[in-house]
Amino acid sequence: VFPASSKMPHKQPPRKQSINTGRGARKRDEDSGTEVGEGADEWAQSKATVRPPDQLELTDAELKEEFTRILTANNPHAPQNIVRYSFKEGTYKFIGVVNQLAVHFSQVGNLIPKDSDEGRRQHYRDELAAVSYQGSQESTKVVISETEILEEEEEPKESEAEAETEAGSQIDMPAAEAAEKVTEEELMTPKQPKERKLTNQFNFSERASQTLNNPLRDRECQMEPPPRTNFSATANQWEIYDAYVEELEKQEKTKEKEKTKTPVAKKMGKMAMKKMTSMESQSDDITKVTQAAKIVERMVNQNTYDDVAQDFKYYEDAADEYRDQEGTLLPLWKFQNDKAKRLAVTALCWNPKYNDLFAVGHGSYDFMKQSRGMLLLYSMKNPSFPEYIFSSESGIMCLDMHVDHPYLVVVGHYDGNVAIYNLKKPHSQPSFRSSPKSGKHTDPVWQVRWQKDDMDNNLNFFSVSSDGRIVSWTLLKSELVHTDVIKLKVEGGTKDGLDGLQLHTVGCGTAFDFHKEIDYMFLVGTEEGKIYKCSKSYSSKFLDTYDAHNMAVDAVSWNPYHTKVFMSCSSDWTVKIWDHTIKTPMFIYDLNSAVGDVAWAPYSSTVFAAVTTNGKTHVFDLSINKYEAICNQPVVAKKKNKITHVQFNPIHPIIIVGDDRGHVTCLKLSPNLRKMPKEKKGQEVQKGPAVEIAKLDKLLNLVREVKTKT
Repeated sequence: VFPASSKMPHKQPPRKQSINTGRGARKRDEDSGTEVGEGADEWAQSKATVRPPDQLELTDAELKEEFTRILTANNPHAPQNIVRYSFKEGTYKFIGVVNQLAVHFSQVGNLIPKDSDEGRRQHYRDELAAVSYQGSQESTKVVISETEILEEEEEPKESEAEAETEAGSQIDMPAAEAAEKVTEEELMTPKQPKERKLTNQFNFSERASQTLNNPLRDRECQMEPPPRTNFSATANQWEIYDAYVEELEKQEKTKEKEKTKTPVAKKMGKMAMKKMTSMESQSDDITKVTQAAKIVERMVNQNTYDDVAQDFKYYEDAADEYRDQEGTLLPLWKFQNDKAKRLAVTALCWNPKYNDLFAVGHGSYDFMKQSRGMLLLYSMKNPSFPEYIFSSESGIMCLDMHVDHPYLVVVGHYDGNVAIYNLKKPHSQPSFRSSPKSGKHTDPVWQVRWQKDDMDNNLNFFSVSSDGRIVSWTLLKSELVHTDVIKLKVEGGTKDGLDGLQLHTVGCGTAFDFHKEIDYMFLVGTEEGKIYKCSKSYSSKFLDTYDAHNMAVDAVSWNPYHTKVFMSCSSDWTVKIWDHTIKTPMFIYDLNSAVGDVAWAPYSSTVFAAVTTNGKTHVFDLSINKYEAICNQPVVAKKKNKITHVQFNPIHPIIIVGDDRGHVTCLKLSPNLRKMPKEKKGQEVQKGPAVEIAKLDKLLNLVREVKTKT
């Protein structure tokens, strides 16, 4: 920027420039014939500056003012407001970090180090090319010199005879010397090698080693597309008007009904209307997409718990080979619900038709802390939320699912009632429920079991309670009809009362199980520690009595294969295996803690599981070890948690255990816990109930022989 003045101070031109201009002026003067001094006046004259029209007029102080500019590494052209969609949070998020790098120049080099293998190879090739080029040049020179000598001999001698006579010797000698000098100079100068095309520096096959690429594998899953329906409708003003008129008519009708009702009936009606309107508003939005929402929920859960599903399907503990016939339990899913957070798991039962579905009963074993109850049905396909939820005013203590009608669930309550829930009807109220008029129990119902249909093809089930009654319940069209099968009485517990009346001490039933083949026979465990073998035909007498335990019997269970064997567990820390034809137990196992439940494995006659209140699960296989469990594993996080129930899945090698905090844990059995007979060369592996019966009979015979000797 020049100062705002009309004249510019004279500056001496550069020395080089003045010399050049002087030479040019001198030449012009010589050509034109003018003197040098005439053009010198032009340099002496001052020249006016040409100022742009938009130049600012600044003072000297403003011109001398310095402006500092800070250089930063930030690119001024880089965008500062980039927004990207976050799939994790489901919103668009601002990206703060932007790439500030600006590339002004880049060049890919093609130099090769001399010491490298490629450099040595190229140098060697260049030397070979140079040597071959020199040899070809020398051969061409020899041919050229011979042709020149022949041409000189053929020239006519007549025209230059006089010149040759005068200075022949002087002319011939220099010509020969000159030819020799030319050939020597050509030999001495270095020969330039022939230009050769360089190898391609970007050829991939010359630059790197090629490896075999792993073949790509496509994993695909085919599924039936969900059903779709297209819905379209047009709405005009008349239709909207008609809808409003209908709504107004409904409101007027309800107002007229309310006028005729009593105040109490009005309150009840208002509550019912609120529930109905809330249900209607919800149903309008949800019922249309319920099935689709369930499918999407299962898909999301399948992705969330994919590693657990992979373990359930494919994982086998390889360390079992080195454990010397001991096994482990692998935790899979954990099922819990906030509504049943402080309720203990009081019952577990797998659905007989759907192998991934099981029912959980929630209540409380503490008679001082009795509250509500919950019936939840979970599926392994959706561990995060139950498929069905039913609530009750009293705690649920037991449940059972019908074999032929898997949608019917019978439950027993702490208040002595029994109820039947129908899964096909999603409302929370039971389809059938006992009442004091229909002969409900007066104490908690500890176990219920579905039985075969009666002679009139009516559904029926049995229940046992602490009031000493074993009741048979029959489902008629709209009610439950009860029949007392047996009233438990303690033997030797009769006392003479006033006026010669005899008072019988009632036995408190806690568990029972029906024989798999003999329909009329069943076992009953009591709080006194005794087990009674009963018949449906005799209501006053027991077929047999076993002095089983010193405390209450928590569970009795017939073996699924052997018709003579059953098992019992008690709070006296013991699990006992019996032959019902012998009054003494065949095997006794002390587990150092109260045993809450036992269950036979469906795949073997010698495998069973037991759970204790110290949080451990014990798995036994009598064919491997008759004396102790082959797996003792804690399966709950805290020591205070007590495991209450255990059940085997009928098909998959998994078990479910429930604790007193309302949690249900699914565990997979390792290979050592489900060993099958080994294959022998040339023999087929024998399978089936007969093999399982023989396997258990072999063990029982050993014990029987010892008992007969003693």
